[in-house]
Amino acid sequence: IHAVCIFYLVLRALDTIEDDMTISLETKVPMLHEFHSYLYQPEWRYTESKEKDKQVLEDFPTISLEFRNLAEVYQDVITDICRKMGVGMAEYLEKKVNSVQDLDKYCHYVAGLVGIGLSRLFSASELEDPIVGQDTELANSMGLFLQKTNIIRDYLQDQLEGREFWPREVWSRYAKKLSDFAKPENADVAVQCLNELITNALHHVPDVLKYLSRLKNQSVFNFCAIPQAMAIATLAACYNNKQVFRGVVKIRKGQAVTVMMDATNVQAVKAIIYQYVEEIYQKIPSTDPSSNKTQQIIATVRTMSLPSSTIVSRNHYSPIYLSCAMLLAALSWQYLSAMSKASEEYIQAGEN
Repeated sequence: IHAVCIFYLVLRALDTIEDDMTISLETKVPMLHEFHSYLYQPEWRYTESKEKDKQVLEDFPTISLEFRNLAEVYQDVITDICRKMGVGMAEYLEKKVNSVQDLDKYCHYVAGLVGIGLSRLFSASELEDPIVGQDTELANSMGLFLQKTNIIRDYLQDQLEGREFWPREVWSRYAKKLSDFAKPENADVAVQCLNELITNALHHVPDVLKYLSRLKNQSVFNFCAIPQAMAIATLAACYNNKQVFRGVVKIRKGQAVTVMMDATNVQAVKAIIYQYVEEIYQKIPSTDPSSNKTQQIIATVRTMSLPSSTIVSRNHYSPIYLSCAMLLAALSWQYLSAMSKASEEYIQAGEN
């Protein structure tokens, strides 16, 4: 867990550099490319950031010292992920997300690499089998599913802050400008585009289930499963919902707590996923352009997630266990969405 905490702080520092719009591109691009090398420079710090998380850059010598105290196997993983992520972030500072392939690539850089890094740490610690860290495709899908859920849900917030992550290849079939979806007269086409992107995200669910089925350690399982269960609940709430273009679609706090408490074994997670894809299925409009594709991926997910046993009631767990699970939920969502701006609601749900 210590290596995971250091990994998170290092990624937070890298993300803070990327987010800081007051740093010129001439300065920022080399910083992103060279960031991994700062881990081995005891005195390196950055004191000119205006971002809310600037403390991680100002106190970076403290973080890098802890990093250098980690076992070499952990250092190697963290350095490698930072190097790849820095290159990817620099690439997308000026590049737009035009194609679905661009979306997958961007999500790989900011979230898939987090999933891959965490998986390699789990295996390096011997809490999990080597295959968990070696199968980068499944680990990447874990990150992509979370990041795509955030991007889908945060349409309006990103628009207000001048960011666009919905791929032009998709939205241009429904409108002239991505911002047009916020206009009430475009509500119908906006929802059709939304449904297509949700359908795209659902294609990662089979990989998510395969990944979770390999995990053996209970703490690692909770850490990984809870954010994925929250993501499928979020997609079900967003599907065919015009509210995505008017404000933030939130899962109810009681619903969030139920998901957190129940997602403690792979059969329970399968049952949760089954429940939410059924909810989506019931809402598919017959006139929706993506309806056939949505039905197809739901049919695939159904065959993988058919409940084979009853979920253990969360009432069977002790209050101390519940408190630990809540803390894990809050932490795990934050770690796995380390590059996301929009994980705060889940953290708050965990705290409450």
